[in-house]
Amino acid sequence: MEKLLRTQASLTRIMQPDYFSVTFGAGGSTRDSTLETVRQLKNAGANVTPHISCIGSSKTQLNELLQHYQTMGIRHLVTLRGDKPRQISEDNIIKGDFNYASELVQYIRQQTGDYFTLEVAAYPEYHPESASPQADFENFKRKVESGANGAITQYFYNIDAYVHFMEKCQQAGINIPVTPGIMPISSYANLTRFSDLCGAEIPRWIRKQLEAFADDLDSLRAFGLDVVTELCQQLLELGAPGLHFYTLNQPEITTAIWQCLSQKNSEDTE
Repeated sequence: MEKLLRTQASLTRIMQPDYFSVTFGAGGSTRDSTLETVRQLKNAGANVTPHISCIGSSKTQLNELLQHYQTMGIRHLVTLRGDKPRQISEDNIIKGDFNYASELVQYIRQQTGDYFTLEVAAYPEYHPESASPQADFENFKRKVESGANGAITQYFYNIDAYVHFMEKCQQAGINIPVTPGIMPISSYANLTRFSDLCGAEIPRWIRKQLEAFADDLDSLRAFGLDVVTELCQQLLELGAPGLHFYTLNQPEITTAIWQCLSQKNSEDTE
């Protein structure tokens, strides 16, 4: 928690972000620690946006959580289905009242009206559990139709995936802001593990270059900084409404990307 508060203070001083998001475990497994983290960040003066995952959660649990956030003055939520908890046996399945994020969005709207600004997840490269890209997009549409105000994408390194996704949104009449999720590159092993789990593609040219650095961590991070900074610059030039950095409580690389972007934009305006 001490490191988290230092991270928040550092990012606030340098970047002045719109908000800090706080993740939420599958089946409510980290609900209490999420709530405490939100409280600590709020007390530190941060604008906080908690994640809420609905898998394994009951309506009673969700109502209690929403009441906590309303009491704390939280007005912004990231509403997700969440990862399915591992099933140990038929008698040990964590059951809940929701199966999909669209149901969660609809329920929060029914209970609280327009009190909360609700973000949902978007998958430019489509969710790994989806039957097809079109099925995944139809699921995204249902979340929007249920009352989502905006979306945050899974991270990606192939900008064409985001461009294609936004074209599909335009064709479908979806006009909510879709903020690209950005994953800084600091470790090849961690990046491949995260990407395999969430279905994010690492383009071959990036993967091969990262492999070539092997144990040369400084060169790997310098390369990652260049790649992600260029991606962010291209996204902003395309009109992306902002950038959502997955900092993972590691502020240094995100700060470096931000400073590179600021320097580049300053040079472009001179």
